[in-house]
Amino acid sequence: MSRRFDWPGLIRAGLHGLGLEPRVFWSLTPVELRIILGAERGAPPLTRARLAELAASFPDRGAEQMKGDEDGGTGSAGGAAGGA
Repeated sequence: MSRRFDWPGLIRAGLHGLGLEPRVFWSLTPVELRIILGAERGAPPLTRARLAELAASFPDRGAEQMKGDEDGGTGSAGGAAGGA
């Protein structure tokens, strides 16, 4: 599979969008340009270790606990944000 650069789009983004001077634009590597444009900001993939950490931090609640929330318990839906 061949990936091609969208040169007109990259030039517009660099020169007009970012306001780079042509010599600065052409001195950048493609990776540097992608970073400047924000293409490398995505969240890292969720690993099994991170999923296990999240599951331990936020365990599932039992049916009894959820039933208490419906009867005026201290669940997040009826929290202190309601104001007094």
